Amino acid sequence: MTILYVIGRNLYVNLTNRCPCACTFCVRQDSDGVHGADNLWLDHEPSLEEILTEFEKHDLDSYASVVFCGYGEPLERLDVMIEVCEYIRSKSNIRIRLNTNGLADLIHGKETAPLLAGKIDEVSISLNAPNKQDYTNLVRPCFGEQAFPSLLKFASECKKYIGDVSFTVVDLLNREQRDACRKLAESMDIKLRVRPMI
Repeated sequence: MTILYVIGRNLYVNLTNRCPCACTFCVRQDSDGVHGADNLWLDHEPSLEEILTEFEKHDLDSYASVVFCGYGEPLERLDVMIEVCEYIRSKSNIRIRLNTNGLADLIHGKETAPLLAGKIDEVSISLNAPNKQDYTNLVRPCFGEQAFPSLLKFASECKKYIGDVSFTVVDLLNREQRDACRKLAESMDIKLRVRPMI
């Protein structure tokens, strides 16, 4: 069972396979892993103890960053992720990044960005569409049309509580859609990165 895996100089954390979305482009539909990582499908959600045991096998200062990004939405396990962040902070000054779909407020029924303050250095949010309709069609969130505005609110809150926030979109979007995403990101003073399909 793969809890931690390495891509480049970064150590990735695979906390869960749960996700509230069924993206039409999701790599999980066609592959068991990414970038040569071992199988990222978990036979069970690892306990905090199991996660920290894996961390003990790594010298955190030998990596550029720790990234919460596995085969599921890390913020499905918000409390565990926060405890792992606290452990990391006790061991190293390494940079901590969260890759998320931005729907944690809907998952937990409360504002979650304030809980990440002081725990996360950088948040990357999968925007993937410039408007509610396109987002719902492409990402297919279980929350329906309330997902997109909740994502934007979460991003704004992350700007306030964390500061370093970026949006990503997949490169399967057409130029018009990418331009619209860029304008939306600029209006929120958030960076935008187009990421290639894996």
